[in-house]
Amino acid sequence: MGTRIRTLLASFVALAALTGAAPPPSTPAPPIPSPTGQPPSAPADFRATAVTPTSVTLSWTASVPGSAPLAEYAVNYTQAFNDIYWSQPVGNVTTVTITGNIRAGQQYRFSVLARGTDGLVATSPEGVTVVTPVATTGDTTPPSTPTGLRATDVTATDVALSWTAATDNVGVAGYNVYFFDGWYTSTLVATATGTSVVAPLRNAALGRYYYVRAKDAAGNVSIASNLVNVAAPPPRTCKVTYRSTSEWKGGFVADVTVTNTGTTAVDGWTLTLAMGGDQRVSSAWNASFTQDAATVTLTAARWNTKIPAGGSVTAGILGRWTTSNAAPTSFALNGSPCA
Repeated sequence: MGTRIRTLLASFVALAALTGAAPPPSTPAPPIPSPTGQPPSAPADFRATAVTPTSVTLSWTASVPGSAPLAEYAVNYTQAFNDIYWSQPVGNVTTVTITGNIRAGQQYRFSVLARGTDGLVATSPEGVTVVTPVATTGDTTPPSTPTGLRATDVTATDVALSWTAATDNVGVAGYNVYFFDGWYTSTLVATATGTSVVAPLRNAALGRYYYVRAKDAAGNVSIASNLVNVAAPPPRTCKVTYRSTSEWKGGFVADVTVTNTGTTAVDGWTLTLAMGGDQRVSSAWNASFTQDAATVTLTAARWNTKIPAGGSVTAGILGRWTTSNAAPTSFALNGSPCA
């Protein structure tokens, strides 16, 4: 019968095309009705009441029913820096212990929803973040969260990071610094005993994210710090070679060569050097100079103000030192860092 109906319909459509008659109008599918009424209130006082290496116990104050009785609650949770999302119906209760996907030394964030028998769902309260201990006995208290993570310097290969110290009931043993790819993979890139470190600048197409966890002697780790997205610095367009040509007790002579590695000429240049020792410059040639503490500034002479693309200029300095004649630690040409 179905085949015959389809054949008759096809014949009618073909006849309509020949005669110009319009085909019969199609009937749209009726819309799926949405639940109407008042949803339950959000569960209140949502909190973690117990945390073990393999379980987290959660409690909350019951929701007030809306236009229909309460049917159940559902606990949703994720593991930090992971793209997996779990949703677990727990029935009409106000306390539950989650065990299935909980592992030691990991960070999780939980939320809870109330659902009425009419399908309407309450707004989730503020989520709860916990980190599980690594053991069931001994020191099971994790350190507090390091705060204020920030990048203080970025080069083509490294990033300098600093943060505010964490605390612990026994003592903070150190910090783990992680690179996060923005999806689900974290990589340990550095460790530190203090509150700063220089970590490798990882290459990532979508971003360069870093975070820090404190750790104690028992192996417990803290909730992760804030994420820092570190942008790669622009390519450097200058290179400086510093060469000590003569040194004696209390004095030195050095050549400073500036190379323009960019694609356009530099017209007028000023070079700053962060001296590595306690040198004091007394004279210079092929450039004028000033000095403020450890920073020496060389400014082009009248005859070498331009540095063509791929070209270089050399200036010399004469000075004295008392305890150290260490080479400069950094250079900047017209305010831009040089290699």
